[in-house]
Amino acid sequence: MFNSNGRSKLKTMLRNSTAAGLAAVIVAGSVPAMIVPAYAEAVRVEAPQVPSFADVVSAVSPAVVSVRVQSNVQTAQDESNFQFGFGGRGFEDLPDDHPLKRFFKEFGMPGPDARPDKKPNRPRGEGRLRPTSQGSGFFISDDGYIVTNNHVVEDGAAYTVVMNDGTELDAKLVGTDRRTDLAVLKVENPKQKFTYVQFAADENMRVGDWVVAVGNPFGLGGTVTAGIISARGRDIGSGPYDDYIQIDAAVNRGNSGGPDFNLNGEVVGINTAIFSPSGGNVGIAFAIPASVAKGVVDELIKSGTVERGWLGVQIQPVTKDIADSLGLSEASGALVVAPQAGSPGEKAGIKQGDVVTAVNGEPVKDPRDLARRIAAFAPGTTVDVSIWREGKSMAMKVELGELPKDQQASAGETTPDKAAPSTEQALANMGISVKPAEDGKGLTIVDVDPDSDAADKGLQAGEKIVSVNNQAVSTADEVMKVIEQAKKDGRTKALFQVESQNGSRFVALPIDQG
Repeated sequence: MFNSNGRSKLKTMLRNSTAAGLAAVIVAGSVPAMIVPAYAEAVRVEAPQVPSFADVVSAVSPAVVSVRVQSNVQTAQDESNFQFGFGGRGFEDLPDDHPLKRFFKEFGMPGPDARPDKKPNRPRGEGRLRPTSQGSGFFISDDGYIVTNNHVVEDGAAYTVVMNDGTELDAKLVGTDRRTDLAVLKVENPKQKFTYVQFAADENMRVGDWVVAVGNPFGLGGTVTAGIISARGRDIGSGPYDDYIQIDAAVNRGNSGGPDFNLNGEVVGINTAIFSPSGGNVGIAFAIPASVAKGVVDELIKSGTVERGWLGVQIQPVTKDIADSLGLSEASGALVVAPQAGSPGEKAGIKQGDVVTAVNGEPVKDPRDLARRIAAFAPGTTVDVSIWREGKSMAMKVELGELPKDQQASAGETTPDKAAPSTEQALANMGISVKPAEDGKGLTIVDVDPDSDAADKGLQAGEKIVSVNNQAVSTADEVMKVIEQAKKDGRTKALFQVESQNGSRFVALPIDQG
């Protein structure tokens, strides 16, 4: 039993503990007048915003179109990597329960044989138009001129352009240029003014600048990707005028002919090729630069074709070794392997072994630079060509011809000479053994030391040496005389002209100074 003193102590303890609890509440955050439940807010980060491409895209998109091409063929292949050819039947001839037909219907897509005119019962057989390719393009004038790739429209018989709002318009082919892979279409009977874009000034493009690619990848319709200019002046081996911009924007099949824009909405390049081991985007795409496209497009609109100046010489790069062998101070210019018979270059006096160093006073960096410079002149133009010959610089005037339509950048083939088991003399210090050629012109290489500089430079048995330091040779003694003279002149290398199945080329080999 509690006595009166015990009860008094208990009351005191309860009173003190209640006060302590209230004090704890007050210290923790003060006692509210009323209890209000608290709700969490959505995460919101206040940070600098990255610039958007949306303004550029909204401005240029109406000028970008999809290009559909039809041809008189039995089977077709579109740009979406599908092969269409159903045993001679068209897509519309397949049964309704065919898996491929169900696929296109399920996703609301037109069949691969779908035609803009949608005319039923078109006659089958030869002459029937079927889709063969699709790509991208863009308006460059308000009256309907469109730029795309030659490989998109090549062999086409009918062309349809699809605008970003879905409008389909018939177009005609104005002209093509295979060497730069460019083509121009024009909307037939335009009934409206079109939104169009213009080419950027080439000097304003820098590696690292943003580019926005707009096109029709895999036939999906208008698609936008972005990246930067990764490099300039790329040579991908597609022709003598390669001068591509490399970009890392996602470019895929169907983007061909589509434009790459800068942030001012100007076209800096036209997508034409991708590097892709798998067939998809790997971040390496190549575009025709605006400076190249503008001139070609203007000529195609004017005349439907492109006329280029022609010098008519087979050329190769000047390496450091070749420059040393010729006494040139730097490895630049274009080495003439051979002038073509009857060409403007031959008529003007350009010879095998000459190095073209400048055109109209402008230095020539390499063979591609020479090819582009000459091509930029109209046929019939007279130009001043500076060459390096026998240790001296000289100039000559050349009236350019017109580049033949079927002119190839590669050299013509020559017939190799058969190697004989015996040799006349071994040029041991160079690692090659030779014998007189059966036709009396030059020396046939019989053997090459695999550990020699000659082997490193690619010389092989069966090839023929026709000149050394631009002097014709037919015996090993003549070769040695030329080399001895080179030593007296202080040269450390000799320039060998070698003929093979792949044509003629120059190779610089070191010579013993002992």
